[in-house]
Amino acid sequence: MEFFSEYGMFLAKAATIVVALLVVVGGVVALTRRSGELDHRGRLDIRHLNDDYDGMALALKAATLPKKALKQARKEQKARDKQHDKTARRRMFVLNFHGDLRAGAVASLREEVTAVLTAAQPDDEVMVRLESAGGLVHAYGLAAAQLLRIRDRRVKLTVAVDKVAASGGYLMACVADRIIAAPFAILGSIGVIAQLPNFNRLLKKHDIDYEQFMAGEFKRTVTLFGENTDKGRHKFQEEIEITHTLFKDFVKSHRPQLDMDQVATGEYWYGTRALEHRLADELRTSDDYLLDASAGADLYEVTYTGKKPWLARLLTHANEALGRS
Repeated sequence: MEFFSEYGMFLAKAATIVVALLVVVGGVVALTRRSGELDHRGRLDIRHLNDDYDGMALALKAATLPKKALKQARKEQKARDKQHDKTARRRMFVLNFHGDLRAGAVASLREEVTAVLTAAQPDDEVMVRLESAGGLVHAYGLAAAQLLRIRDRRVKLTVAVDKVAASGGYLMACVADRIIAAPFAILGSIGVIAQLPNFNRLLKKHDIDYEQFMAGEFKRTVTLFGENTDKGRHKFQEEIEITHTLFKDFVKSHRPQLDMDQVATGEYWYGTRALEHRLADELRTSDDYLLDASAGADLYEVTYTGKKPWLARLLTHANEALGRS
């Protein structure tokens, strides 16, 4: 009887666990169904940079000023805030673009630009803090097209380069009405490069055949495993030259002051030299530009964060929980 009693308790516990798991899975499935239409939507965060600057200033004053002077500083700050509330000031929308080879940040950029254009007025300004060493042509072409949307609406566009805007990064930057760059920021690299290894001789050495079938003579010009021909190499080089010409024409159309024969060699320059070549309009950091602008404008940093699928969010939370344990 003791055996059957213990066995019954075991079955009861097992059944309880199974039911609990079914309830959890059912809840997740129901939640997924209810929120399925929202999973592809993200979150738009708006940060008022003026408040950040005021907060930093007051914090520093609180640590360094006597109580009487601090009280006066707070009083003056409140007076300025009231004056700002009564006076319509111009606005500056600040976007951040950190590019990789695939320009993955363009997914957020397109949403941020759309959001800004729903509210921007002709007197407003958009500033993009841009950091990218370039990547895929079509991806950065789309990113540049997103910035063109701002110019097409007659809204002033400023691009700030604190570190690097090269190749595809400069393809984006050149769209701006004004480019500011830090003294040692890298700009330029107006060129196109493509490279790939070829394993054909290695395959032949081991008696491995590689067959490729095409419809269209130049569907594939060069290949990783087949034997490349001079005709294929020539065609591939021709395609690279065409892309380079498109790159140069695009840059020239937005910055006609450039000597393309001088700057479209694929070379890059640091800020001071980039200014000499007219790749930039002013040597200045984005921080300095924004701080000065905050005196006469309301600054809003706009950030779009894409929403992850529920499974990815679940795994993220699980990893965080494991990291804390």
